[in-house]
Amino acid sequence: LLSPKNKVYALQMVKKQDPSSVTGRHLPILQWEDKRGLAFTKNNLSYSSNALVIPVSGDYYVYAQVTFRGPSDTSSKTSSVTAIITKVTDSYPEPTQLLTSTKTLSEERNNWFQPIYLGAMVSLEIGDKLMVNVSDIKLVDYTKEHKTFFGAFLL
Repeated sequence: LLSPKNKVYALQMVKKQDPSSVTGRHLPILQWEDKRGLAFTKNNLSYSSNALVIPVSGDYYVYAQVTFRGPSDTSSKTSSVTAIITKVTDSYPEPTQLLTSTKTLSEERNNWFQPIYLGAMVSLEIGDKLMVNVSDIKLVDYTKEHKTFFGAFLL
């Protein structure tokens, strides 16, 4: 049994995104700060290539909050925003969606904010990688650490 002192957990804070990093046919992957500010990783749960890497198999509580914000310009065609926690496993070539949520944006589009929170217990294997995908990386609010974050801890 793990004592609280050697518990495996991490909290990642969103950082300014590089839209040029968006490639392929999958939704954009958010990039995270893993050391500065409120961010941390403990006991071998590591952050690499925009993903949390699971150090030990077990049941984890995985969570993310992504706050989207929009401009006052009403010409935007965005009618909804989506956040997904995705798992990538060496044994399976395609990413697996663990948790997903979509929110429809209201007609009132002036300087809107829309937070999406995802959280659930999932069984993970050593080496699994967790990442957060979003429908539109340009709409993610990275201005405050408490608005957009991502983490996991071993139960």
